[in-house]
Amino acid sequence: MAEVNPSDQAAAEMSEAAWSELMDRCEDQFAQLEKLQNEIILSEPDFCENPTEQSVNRLMATEAELKQWLTVEPKLLAENSEILLQAGKEEMIKLCSELEMVVSCYEAKRENLRETKELEQKWLEEKTQALMAATEHVERLNTENEKISDLGVLQDTKAKIQKMKQYQERLMACLGDVLEKHVPHPQNEPSTNKKKKNVTQEFDEDLISLNEILELLMNKVLNTPHDPYVTIDNTFWPAYIEMLLRYGIAVRHQENNFKIRLETFC
Repeated sequence: MAEVNPSDQAAAEMSEAAWSELMDRCEDQFAQLEKLQNEIILSEPDFCENPTEQSVNRLMATEAELKQWLTVEPKLLAENSEILLQAGKEEMIKLCSELEMVVSCYEAKRENLRETKELEQKWLEEKTQALMAATEHVERLNTENEKISDLGVLQDTKAKIQKMKQYQERLMACLGDVLEKHVPHPQNEPSTNKKKKNVTQEFDEDLISLNEILELLMNKVLNTPHDPYVTIDNTFWPAYIEMLLRYGIAVRHQENNFKIRLETFC
């Protein structure tokens, strides 16, 4: 141990007497600790056949010793004020060091929070700008929609409907021309039997053309899509029906052969 020079002592240092008293106390404590250590080494644990019972006994002894120590009043480290002052200074220095570490940790956490705050503010600004742009776009669209009058929309719709009707009429006219040219109305062959001829002509007058059959089928599909079948009667020429069924233009009802409908074209 380095010798302490009284002439060089500062106000915060201990005197030789205090230092000597402290060293004496340390020697007493070390001697007591050595004595207890020797007692522990020399003492042999009692052999017990039941380890559980031995553990319980040790626990009870430890609890009794703990209660005894709890009843003992704590003693000061020393009565010398210089020793207590030096011990307090060391504890304060240790506490200040720990507090400095806590402050350093909180400063690092505060810096991280500041960076996170800046990123969140930047993200909020970007989202605010996007929202403003979207709001302006919606307002512009609403303004443009308000400029379009209901009358203009109605007239445009009527014009489109009229165009579709004209287109449909042209298609039906073309279809009628094609059918009239290539699928003429059924005619009876000349017959020498006048009575038989008159009967046949009367029956032929009731027959409808293929164009009319197709028109009936299409109107049925458009008007009553839930029931698109048309009932076949004596006005339908069987040859026309057979041709429509054979070429996949019409199909029969699954339960009633006297009903047909237009095939669904995809």
